[in-house]
Amino acid sequence: MALNLIMLGPPGAGKGTQAEAVAREHGIPRISTGDMLREAVQAGTPVGLAAKARMDAGSLVSDEVIIAIVRERLARPDTAAGFVLDGFPRTMGQAEALDRLMAGREPLLVLEMIVPTDVLVHRVRGRRICERCGGNATPADEATCAKCGGTLMQRRDDSEAVVRERLRVYERDTRPLVAYYRDRPTFRALDGDQPPAVVARAIRDAVASAREAARAAERES
Repeated sequence: MALNLIMLGPPGAGKGTQAEAVAREHGIPRISTGDMLREAVQAGTPVGLAAKARMDAGSLVSDEVIIAIVRERLARPDTAAGFVLDGFPRTMGQAEALDRLMAGREPLLVLEMIVPTDVLVHRVRGRRICERCGGNATPADEATCAKCGGTLMQRRDDSEAVVRERLRVYERDTRPLVAYYRDRPTFRALDGDQPPAVVARAIRDAVASAREAARAAERES
């Protein structure tokens, strides 16, 4: 059974780190909105050019463009055994479009990572990324990226004021997705305010439980 997983949670919840670990464990791609945008822009695809034009103008990338990029990415052969989506969907329009894209595929599993706001702000203010590859630093990293050796730096948008604004945007635009997915048998919520290893075990258990629920629903249909 393919593992098609969505990681939901606010900025700083640890989605990226945990999504990468799940993808590595199951041998499937971790797909993030940021990665997809960078790939599309660098490749010069039509949707990439459209995204670049909006970003250069200082505008948000529209749902239409993001959905087109996701459609292209999910059509690649490496997603046949599944994928982990990190940062998509972010709006109701994106969630509804993803349901359409999933027609004929294994069901979506949805994990929500819950973390208190003050903890999120503290985490995000202290996190670093690689200026070369854009990867998130791990607690073991010191001054250089473990992946490529690039210099680690704080993101410009990780100041407290910007973080709190991003959290407000998450509550307004993305938090409603929890209600959209909550009644599905493959939805699970977990406490993300724990050590990474504890969260990883909780995710492993949640994925196993959600996959069993998906199989049960399939048998009943």
